[in-house]
Amino acid sequence: MARGVLSFPLTSFHADGTLDPDGFRTHVAAQIATAPGAVFPACGTGEFFSLDEDEYRTVVTVAVEEAAGRVPVVAGVGYGWAQAARFARIAEEAGADALLVLPHYLVAAPQDGLIAHLAQLAARTRLPLIAYQRGQVTYTAASLRRIAQIPGVIGLKDGHSDLDRLQRLTLAAPEGFLFFNGAATAEIQARAYATVGVPAYSSAVHAFAPEIAHAFFTALNAADHRGVDTLLRDFYVPLVELRDRVPGYAVSLVKAAARLRGRPVGPVRAPLTDPSDADLTDLTALLTAGLALVGADL
Repeated sequence: MARGVLSFPLTSFHADGTLDPDGFRTHVAAQIATAPGAVFPACGTGEFFSLDEDEYRTVVTVAVEEAAGRVPVVAGVGYGWAQAARFARIAEEAGADALLVLPHYLVAAPQDGLIAHLAQLAARTRLPLIAYQRGQVTYTAASLRRIAQIPGVIGLKDGHSDLDRLQRLTLAAPEGFLFFNGAATAEIQARAYATVGVPAYSSAVHAFAPEIAHAFFTALNAADHRGVDTLLRDFYVPLVELRDRVPGYAVSLVKAAARLRGRPVGPVRAPLTDPSDADLTDLTALLTAGLALVGADL
């Protein structure tokens, strides 16, 4: 997964909030055409939490069809393990290659419970699992050793950005265990993650500006610190500042930026809200400037 930007496509909806399979097919095909390291449909950026099981089946099926074996398809699953297992069966039937286990619903849990949650799900699917620690889910190094022994658990996505803890986890993991940076706007911390042995990262920016995402990835891997600093200072940091204005903008702004570029992704579903007119004006200016940095147009 460290060979390319990890793509988390948006789920397309019509103006009335119903699923738009044709729009999603167009969007995910464009994402895959840029050769990401993997594609992750129906995850956080793809509004997994708002999809019913039939919609989920459609989204994962379309992603698998469009990927056509060219890149791995890792579908999101979540809630408690019993419900996650239902989504896992759908993803398996649809042809997904692996599953990203999103943080469970609502309650905090002890380490033994977090481990049991993954074990219960792993026992109910043939697909490999990547655990996602974020929100109320945080693993200790001792727990990482245990979950790495669960058949089918192959990796961890980190969204906490606690590099001290993450270094302990990477050192506790067996050889070949996958790690990737899943922090919000992961590029901001990509260099820091790489220093503890986690070079792979997810990119929400890839969903609307793959030109910028790939330019950053190329600069980072070439140790082009001037190029990285320019993109961070003039695009990514202002994007984070805009994102932080309103809860939920981590998804809403991404969708709005994709619409600005003519992508058929539609609005977000409640409880998320689309950006205000003022924030959309600021987003348009920032996106135009960011694309100009890499020689692309809005």
